[in-house]
Amino acid sequence: MITTEQNQLPPSALESKGWDLSELLPDSSEETVRQRLLALEEGTQALEQLREELHAEMAPEVLLDFLRQYEALTEAMVRVEAYGHLWFSSNTQSADALTWRNRVGQTLTQLDNRLIFFTLWWQALNDSDAQRLLPVEDEHSDYRRYLEDLRRFRPHTLEERSEQVINIKDADGIGGIVTLYSMLTNRLEFQLEVDGEIQTMNRDRLMSFVYSRDPEMRATAYRELYRVYSGESTILAQIYTYRVRDWHNEHVELRGYSEPIAVRNLYNDVSGEAVQTLLEVTQEHRGLFQRFFRLKARMLGLETLRRYDIYAPVGEPSRDIPWPEAVSEVLDTFHAFHPRIGQLASRVFEDDHFDSEIRHGKRGGAFCSTVLPSLTPWVLVNYTGRPRDVASVAHELGHAVHSMLAQHHSIFTQHPSLPLAETASVFAEMLVTERLLDRERDPAMRRELLSAAISDIYATVMRQAYFVRFELDAHRAILEGRSLDHLNELYLENLREQFGGAVEVSDEFRHEWTSISHIFHTPFYCYAYSFGQLLVLALYRRYQEQGEAFKPGYLRLLSYGGSAEPEAVLREAGIDIHDRDFWRGGFEVVEDMIGQLEQLQS
Repeated sequence: MITTEQNQLPPSALESKGWDLSELLPDSSEETVRQRLLALEEGTQALEQLREELHAEMAPEVLLDFLRQYEALTEAMVRVEAYGHLWFSSNTQSADALTWRNRVGQTLTQLDNRLIFFTLWWQALNDSDAQRLLPVEDEHSDYRRYLEDLRRFRPHTLEERSEQVINIKDADGIGGIVTLYSMLTNRLEFQLEVDGEIQTMNRDRLMSFVYSRDPEMRATAYRELYRVYSGESTILAQIYTYRVRDWHNEHVELRGYSEPIAVRNLYNDVSGEAVQTLLEVTQEHRGLFQRFFRLKARMLGLETLRRYDIYAPVGEPSRDIPWPEAVSEVLDTFHAFHPRIGQLASRVFEDDHFDSEIRHGKRGGAFCSTVLPSLTPWVLVNYTGRPRDVASVAHELGHAVHSMLAQHHSIFTQHPSLPLAETASVFAEMLVTERLLDRERDPAMRRELLSAAISDIYATVMRQAYFVRFELDAHRAILEGRSLDHLNELYLENLREQFGGAVEVSDEFRHEWTSISHIFHTPFYCYAYSFGQLLVLALYRRYQEQGEAFKPGYLRLLSYGGSAEPEAVLREAGIDIHDRDFWRGGFEVVEDMIGQLEQLQS
């Protein structure tokens, strides 16, 4: 039962539509972009004139003044860059958006190169000089955290000219190649027979059919997906090869990282040992999800679950959920948990920062873009009306709430590190699922909800961890000069280990890795999803045990943003990410859910 009246929703939540970017820039005219780029040039020149004032003997107040100007210029640059990114995401086939984005990107790269002197100067200082210049923690804690964070990269920073060359290379080299990956994959079209009619659709629309109650429809949707991707596999594999070689050459050969994943670990501010523990404990528990998939096969009346069937619904037929009802469901859930969270989520709609409609050329998937602390984040989903889409809305709004709870921090420290970035989003999904389960008394629908929730946890924990395991293998294979066929076989072996004998994997899934955008855009990103989901499962167990007493500490955890080390933030919450038992605790929650599902099925 929906409790929020639709006429109480913000107007932009009443219909599925695009977003408004006018808070970033009034328009995309030549005059607007010319004025903004001119202002950025003037701001850069002003900082360049202060370069000679930066030295080890200067007063700490001089550094503070520089940081204030640097922060203001950074905000102005991010504003212009975000406009292009969000415009292009809303229509990846727009020549105007691409031209605008490329022009601004090239200019920002040039300006970044001229400003890189500050980072290099700061990292070159000896420890005693740097410690003397650090701002006072209580008065300027965000600046202090930012400066301390920069020095973590000191061992891997090159001299100024090399850093400038790498910036240019990234913008016009590998950055351009990865952009081509986005353009190519977002323009792909798929053919599927629906109600006796062949329909042309984008990937998000096609993937809505993998949740069909018709086994043949599920199989046909997957076959069509990988039929199309296999036709582009040679090009996509070559793009990935360039990505891997570029990553290795820059980070391992030039910067001296011990291994490719170490780059992501340092950016995430977590130790390699903690990440290895996470991946190993996740691998140890693959049998838990295999148990679930065997149970699901029995629920579907199958001898063995096919890979086509892992997201198949198991309850009574469910209706499509209209967009206003989905928004109402999520906002009600947020308000019930804590009024502050509900108010912040509503702000995304009030400011018209939500793009939910299905359009040709629109970027697939979903994301939340936090631009500046002073601005409400922008959220993109591709809403098709399925129950999982409601969870996606909750997930991305969770990201937005996380950002807004940390909006009192500097642009330098608002964003949490990747392992903590999924905390609010996954917790929001859990809240929505629990709300639905608490209201539902029909055993068939409870089976459906529990099965869907466990499937989603599989997709967030096990599947994402195995993506990273594939990346580790693929990076080694590419550097050894292995072929596309070899990469395909590595991926099939990866799937077979995940599923054991519980799921039958068809041959076309060898092409699945070419459709995983994260491994192209942000190598080794995906373990952050596993980290975040298991962390949330542990936190959710505490919420169930503590009730209202849990909430202040949870909001405080989110309010840190990126202003403290992840391990320190979690230590305050009583969590040790090096402890295998902590990670195992998350799987205990999953085991409880599977047990409930087994009881409903018996």
